[in-house]
Amino acid sequence: MGLSSLGIEYGSYILVAAIFLLLLTGQPLAWVTGLVALVFTFGWFGGAALPLVTARIFGFITEYSLVAIPMFILMAALLDRSGIAKSLFSGMRILAGRLPGGVAVQTLIVAILLAAMSGVIGGEIVLLGILALPQMLRLGYDRNLSIGVVVAGGSLGTMMPPSIVLIIYGLVASVSIADLFVAAITPALILLGFYVAYVLYMCWRNPDLGPPMSDAEMAQESIGSALRSLAAPLFIVLVVLGSIYGGIASITEAAAMGVSAVLLISLVRRELTFKMIQDSLVHTLETCGMIIWIGIAAAVLVGVYNLMGGNRFVADAILGINAPPVVIIMVMMLILLILGMFLDWIGIALLTLPIFVPIVIQLGYDPIWFGILFAVNMQVSYLTPPFGPAAFYLKSVAPKEITLKHIYTALLPFIALQLTVLAIILFFPPIATWAIK
Repeated sequence: MGLSSLGIEYGSYILVAAIFLLLLTGQPLAWVTGLVALVFTFGWFGGAALPLVTARIFGFITEYSLVAIPMFILMAALLDRSGIAKSLFSGMRILAGRLPGGVAVQTLIVAILLAAMSGVIGGEIVLLGILALPQMLRLGYDRNLSIGVVVAGGSLGTMMPPSIVLIIYGLVASVSIADLFVAAITPALILLGFYVAYVLYMCWRNPDLGPPMSDAEMAQESIGSALRSLAAPLFIVLVVLGSIYGGIASITEAAAMGVSAVLLISLVRRELTFKMIQDSLVHTLETCGMIIWIGIAAAVLVGVYNLMGGNRFVADAILGINAPPVVIIMVMMLILLILGMFLDWIGIALLTLPIFVPIVIQLGYDPIWFGILFAVNMQVSYLTPPFGPAAFYLKSVAPKEITLKHIYTALLPFIALQLTVLAIILFFPPIATWAIK
């Protein structure tokens, strides 16, 4: 008697419980998901289900949109190891001025520019943790405000194109990645605006939270040098996003053009070395390997679960809620927020979106709009304890006296801001969709 005798309801409960119990053993998500997928594939359908496994794997790894991911990750790795980001941060001192909280605002602007250059989050948080956090602490900035700005700003890459999150969403949901990029810009800038407004308000109430820079420090940079420091990052943003929005290149081609732009600028700046290229390629292989293995395992698991009738079971359970459609979307957001506290966003996307997106379309909502909601939701997951990866990224480069408890405490106001923006986009969809109409 196989697992099919349990029925889809109890089978679903056992499947979810098995994933979480195995994750508690400390095994990687890819291995856990893959093991559960194989057990249910052969336990539910028997040995004849092997072609299902191979077909799902082949369908995933031959998806053309995946080619853009290693290019964007390589571009981010090269930026991390070049001096482009460092000179950008140093050159933008002129924007800080004598404004209380000015360096924090400058950090947020640098963060959005880094996000627009690479779309990869971990490297941005580490970079800002190395460049901006010591600077703010040295100037006497409040520790919690400094930590929150670095982590929240570094997480903007979840939304700001060319976001890897949006690429994966477009791949799984079968929607235009270019449309997702266009739709994400306004919400990303709104979130940035919320961060900036919060910093300015807090420093206006208490200037000691973010003391202004001294005249001596202001004199270290001229307007001309500041503009020169902006030239290279803006050129990279123009190459990547300009080629996409201008219809010159596809997402994949734009990613390759971005890598070429970073290599060219690094060469001109005499920063390009064999070790820099080697380290960047190794980092790219490691990151892509993780994404591909999670993707393969999730593709098999979702495939067998749908064949078991799981998609119909979940759809009936969610649609069976006697509530307006917006409440159903809110339930989905709550599920994603809870999963985001324990799982990596890649696993969440590949496991939930194949089930959620058809329900969203059935309810009459735009999947592009839902994609922006998903991106904001995953940005919240980067910050929320107990496993918010952004906190661990910063901890790896923060001063020893800053603990994970300090970091998570500092992030609470910024998580509240993220949830506020999530609610705004949820109840006012045109904010995300106006640009693609």
